[in-house]
Amino acid sequence: MHFAFDDQIASQPDALRQILARDEWPKLDADRPILFAGIGTSLHACRVAAAWTAQLSGGAIRPHALHAFDVAMDTPITSRDQVVIVTHRGTKRFPNAALARARAIGARTVLVAGRDAPAQGADWTIGTCADERAGTHTVSYVTALAALGSMVATLLGGTAERELREALAATPDAIEAILARPAPVQSARLLAAAEPILVTGVELDQITAAEAALKVKEGTYIWAEGMATEEALHGPPAAIRAGMGLLALLPEGDDGGRTAALIGLARELGAVVVGCGSGQADLWLPAMPPLARPLASIVPIQRLVAELARLRGSNPDRIHADVEPWGAAMGRVSL
Repeated sequence: MHFAFDDQIASQPDALRQILARDEWPKLDADRPILFAGIGTSLHACRVAAAWTAQLSGGAIRPHALHAFDVAMDTPITSRDQVVIVTHRGTKRFPNAALARARAIGARTVLVAGRDAPAQGADWTIGTCADERAGTHTVSYVTALAALGSMVATLLGGTAERELREALAATPDAIEAILARPAPVQSARLLAAAEPILVTGVELDQITAAEAALKVKEGTYIWAEGMATEEALHGPPAAIRAGMGLLALLPEGDDGGRTAALIGLARELGAVVVGCGSGQADLWLPAMPPLARPLASIVPIQRLVAELARLRGSNPDRIHADVEPWGAAMGRVSL
C-alpha cells in the first residue's frame, strides 16, 4: 500500500532547498528573552532551535522552548520577550492563543507555519511548506527546522552563523542519500510485534527520539516513548521486558559508553533492538555535521514507520481517525 506519507517523506530534500535558498529572515535581539513555543512535532522543532542557540552562542543566549499551551495559559510574558510560535496548519487552539496573548502583551512575535496556514497577525510570518496530506507530519518538521535554523544563524552572526548555515546546507543531499537506500523492511519486521517501543538518543538526538516516538504512535498505533539515553538507564530498565522494542539513535562521538550499555541491557532483558546511525546500523545515516543531525536522523525513522504501517495495516495518513471508536472519540476533542 502506498501512502501520502511516503510522498511527503520523498518531498523533503526539495522542500528544504526552497527554504534554504531564502535570504530574508527576522533578526531577533540577543539581549531580549526568546521563547520558542509549539505543540508535538512543532515543540520538538522548538527544542532543537533553542539547543542550537544556546550551544552556538556558548551559553550567552539561553532561550526557552515551551509548550504552546503553557504560553497561552500562564507562562509569564512581558513586552521585552520575543515569542516564536511554530505550527503546521495554523488552526490549533493553543498555538493561536499563545500568539494572540504575546501580541496583546506587546511582545515581538514570529510565526513559523505552513504556507496554507491562515494569517495570524504576527510581526513576521515565515511560510514553510504546503499543507501535508498525511496526518503524520514529516516535511513540516524538517522545513520548520530549516527556517528556525536560518533565523538562529541570522541572530548569531559570525563564525556561529557560518557553521550552522553550512550544516543546514548539507541536509538535502544527506536526506537524498538516505532515501536512495532500500526501504527498512527488515527493521520493520523486527519491530512489528514489539510494544511498547522505547526510543533513545544523546544530545540533539534525544529530541529526535521524542519526535520519532510520536511518529511511531501516529503512524503505527504502537505505544512508544522517547527519552534521553541516560534517563533510560535510571529506573526504566525495571519495565524493560521480552516483547518490547528499543530503537536507539547511535551517537557519532563519545557518550561514555551509555548507548552501548543500554543496548546490552535491553537485549539481556529480551527486548528487540534496532539501531539508527552510520556504518552498519540497521537504519543508516550518512556522516554529517552534528548540527545537521536533527533534520536527517528522523528520516530513516519516518521510512521505518511507513514500513511498519504496511506490515501492521495501520494508516499514517489518517492516524486512526478512519477507524472506530478512535475516529469518533478523537473527533470530539477540539485541538
